Amino acid sequence: MKTLGGDSSTSITLIDRARQFESEAWNRLCYIYGPLVYRWARLVGLQDSDAADIAQDVFLTVSRRIESFDHSRPGASFRGWLKVITRNKIGDWLREQQAVAVANGGSTAHELLYRVPELWDDEPSSDAVADQERGVLLRTLEMIRTEFEPTTWQAFWESTAEERPTDEIAERLGMTRHAVRQAKYRVLRRLRSEIGGETNGTELL
Repeated sequence: MKTLGGDSSTSITLIDRARQFESEAWNRLCYIYGPLVYRWARLVGLQDSDAADIAQDVFLTVSRRIESFDHSRPGASFRGWLKVITRNKIGDWLREQQAVAVANGGSTAHELLYRVPELWDDEPSSDAVADQERGVLLRTLEMIRTEFEPTTWQAFWESTAEERPTDEIAERLGMTRHAVRQAKYRVLRRLRSEIGGETNGTELL
């Protein structure tokens, strides 16, 4: 299976467009990263509706603070910045719930709050990271697929995700070998322009 290389951060173009409050850019950010924020909240132990509320609150904060995100810093990534915001929002929510629980004699929120550092600070397994990156990749690919002709997309998918030989793809799709390579290059270039190196070379399938 092939991997995606690329730049060191989410597409500067996408971030800049989000900073200009373009609705399409915000829709893309929420679609690509919303499920990731939701998953982080669920991993801590939040229920479905609470995790959804956290995700909504996180992206509201992102909209207010995106100007402060500095993608030029060494090691900076949009996903890392997003994770910090998510952790803070989960902590705030759990502290609020803890106050209510104490008043009512409950302890669930207190137990979850106690577990946040343990669950969050543990180094995720390589499988968990790959799974998260794969989700980001596939959602991004779904977003950009309509920008390409069906044959171009099929050539890219078969050469990159299915690892079929170039000669086989060219013969089956009625393309030249050069056209197959160009199709792969065009889609990967567009993918990198959208999410850059946020995937750290994750497998497509």
